[in-house]
Amino acid sequence: MQRRLAIIDDDAAVRDALLWLLEGHGFEVDGYDSAEAFLGAGAVDSYQCVVLDLRLTGMSGIMLLESLAELAYVPPVIMLTAHGDVPHAVAALKLGAFDFLEKPFDNARLLALVEAGIKKDDDARGKHRRLSRVEAALASLTEREKQVMALVLAGKLNKQIADTLAISMKTVEVHRARVFDKMGVKSAVELANLVAVLGDETASRFGLGGEGA
Repeated sequence: MQRRLAIIDDDAAVRDALLWLLEGHGFEVDGYDSAEAFLGAGAVDSYQCVVLDLRLTGMSGIMLLESLAELAYVPPVIMLTAHGDVPHAVAALKLGAFDFLEKPFDNARLLALVEAGIKKDDDARGKHRRLSRVEAALASLTEREKQVMALVLAGKLNKQIADTLAISMKTVEVHRARVFDKMGVKSAVELANLVAVLGDETASRFGLGGEGA
């Protein structure tokens, strides 16, 4: 499991203290003095957890979260907030932040949150990779193969699929075999389990909604 972190805080003293603390506990840490510098580095996906100050010069922590929401994958973000910023921290949680910590914070609490964030990243990143592989496989299917696949997922037999699509049984068998090959499965049950990782919106995008979902 990788342990690379990003610290985003425009207070040099706080940033340096965080770098010293986290590096001292075995983390690889990069420090940024602004949200703009963090985005400009183009390395969001390379971090397993981000420690982000809510109040920053220029783009605020909330604004950065809104910008990160446009990305395909974002590692867990721990918000650092000053006293009285709790309502803003709650807003950050609604935007996808993992957790928040009030300043001055307890070092042990921060370390525990970072460890939890990295664990969550490891789990989420694995799910994201699986989902990406399934989506890539689905994108490789022809329209006819998607139609056959949807009917297979709906539990239809080859003869029923042939009648529904007005094609021959032999053609159904060819398309079914191609679907299984492209999706990397050997049975309809394996196919169903593979497609189960998709959300309803993604499944519908590939024509697998409703009865075929």
